[in-house]
Amino acid sequence: MIKYILPAIIVLLIVLFWEKITEYFQKKFNIRLNYIVVCSIIAVIVVILLLLNY
Repeated sequence: MIKYILPAIIVLLIVLFWEKITEYFQKKFNIRLNYIVVCSIIAVIVVILLLLNY
């Protein structure tokens, strides 16, 4: 049960604080994050982890 709730909470927090996350990376590393690129990378990582678990 916790392995379904924890990722949902993490995704919710990322969505809620996306502007603050992008501002932090912009100031700290001078890198502008593209929402589509980041989402696709996260989706690929999730698919790989799911395939490794099952």
